[in-house]
Amino acid sequence: MTQTVQFNDGASYEVMMGRWSRLAGDLFLDWLAVPEGLRWVDVGCGNGAFTEQLVERTRASHVVAVDPSPGQLAFARTRLPAGAPVEWLEGGAQQLPVADGSCDAATMALVLFFVPDPAAGVAEMVRAVRPGGVVAAYHWDMLNRGFPLADIGAEMVKLGARPPMPPSADASTLEASAALWTGAGLRDVETRSITVQRTFDSFDDYWHSAASSQALRTAAEVLTAEQQATLKANVRLRLQADGGPVTVTARATAVRGVRP
Repeated sequence: MTQTVQFNDGASYEVMMGRWSRLAGDLFLDWLAVPEGLRWVDVGCGNGAFTEQLVERTRASHVVAVDPSPGQLAFARTRLPAGAPVEWLEGGAQQLPVADGSCDAATMALVLFFVPDPAAGVAEMVRAVRPGGVVAAYHWDMLNRGFPLADIGAEMVKLGARPPMPPSADASTLEASAALWTGAGLRDVETRSITVQRTFDSFDDYWHSAASSQALRTAAEVLTAEQQATLKANVRLRLQADGGPVTVTARATAVRGVRP
């Protein structure tokens, strides 16, 4: 089962996924190793977690940060100081509000599996960059249990509840991502797997971080109160949470290519 997903609460998204995004984003930018001072388009910028990294890590000369959610953009605008080289625009990944060849680099951070037509989304990034420009992305490997909340989803399935998958989860693997980038006509296509860990103060801290997940909430609706209590207990056991800090591992696919 798939679903169309749009996040509207930037503060809740920060607790659930923004911090994860920054962990993966740091390793992604290390791997990308692009020059400083580029003009970027950040597709599906969400609450601005990765956009902030672009400005801080790459000294971007200009970033066009695009997202369909006004709520996410409102939160994103609070992340960076006045005068930061970021233009926040409302728009979708399949029709970017940027001119042809106007950017040096295009990126998607944790977005590709939400795009209804991933090939169209990649084609738009290619259109947005100049010849020689970089097109890159990172996204959770949804089919191989890379999602940070995969442990909760796995225990839900055991109780008869199946969280809906994002519409393009099939695009999230290394092989599928490489095929999309190659199919878009990009050269020098490379992929890598990025593994990150996040430590929570306690199991309850981790559990709270998942509270704003639309997919998990939807799946939990079929569970009784008793089953929901069992779910929490089973996840606690799965993570070997003993009352202290809890460390969770996630894995993302990274992909990059160059416009001929």
